Amino acid sequence: MQSNVLTAVLIPLSLAVIMLGLGLSLTLEDFKRVIQFPRPVLLGLVIQMLVLPLVCALIAHAFELRPELAVGLMLLAASPGGATANLFSHLARGDVALNITLTAVNSALTIVSLPLIVNLSMMHFMGEGRAVPMQFDKMVQVMAIVLVPVSLGMVVRSRKPTIALRLDKPIRVLSAAFLALIVAAAVYKERQEMGSYFQQVGLAALAFNLASLAFGYLAPLLFRLPRRQAIAIGMEIGIHNGILAMTIAMSPLLLNNATMAIPPAIYSIIMYFTAAAFGYAVSRLQAPEPDAADATPSRT
Repeated sequence: MQSNVLTAVLIPLSLAVIMLGLGLSLTLEDFKRVIQFPRPVLLGLVIQMLVLPLVCALIAHAFELRPELAVGLMLLAASPGGATANLFSHLARGDVALNITLTAVNSALTIVSLPLIVNLSMMHFMGEGRAVPMQFDKMVQVMAIVLVPVSLGMVVRSRKPTIALRLDKPIRVLSAAFLALIVAAAVYKERQEMGSYFQQVGLAALAFNLASLAFGYLAPLLFRLPRRQAIAIGMEIGIHNGILAMTIAMSPLLLNNATMAIPPAIYSIIMYFTAAAFGYAVSRLQAPEPDAADATPSRT
């Protein structure tokens, strides 16, 4: 895609708006809960940072994805959850406080983990010379687009909570509009290959989505965490921030590759249906728990 108003201005702007909206929803208490209740948070992070990229790479190989599509799917694995995961967790009677904490920590770690995973993916699937160099100016750009808006949002939330509350809905609407624009741009750019892309990556995206939900839900149960926390981790792991992945893929400051945005676009459509079915199923299985368990994550 040639550099124009969309790629040079709107896509970086959309990423900044998304990160600002995320910052408006976070507080320092979300990070402090990591120290207070480390076990579920650490388990969720291990699945997100280590298990999920490995599972995603195996799926990409199993479906014999083209290199750029494989990297696009890996970009999803490196992206954190977000407000959508919190909403689905709430509807499924999960531990939303745990969701918020995982989102906060994941988002903070993304500035390091996401470039690392994407670079390793590009070297693995596209050849050693295709990695994006971790140059200082590139890191400054990522910090400017990602870290600064999140920090600004947290400052507003801390000092002016009323303003943060008023900004929440408009920014969510604006983020949704940017999502539609980015999806449309990606589809338009690759319109001649879209049918082929759906055939190539549709089943792989579905397999990765189902694997994410399954690992996120079953692993906490194996470690004897409460079912509410298993639901929360399952939603956080299974619902990735597709718009973040697409924005990074298409941004001229970062990957500048519309093909890599196709897997996140397809995944973003699939995950709403699978997450709804998953939430309905686990909420039916869940037995009522004591009120005390509803208030905070387990200290174990």
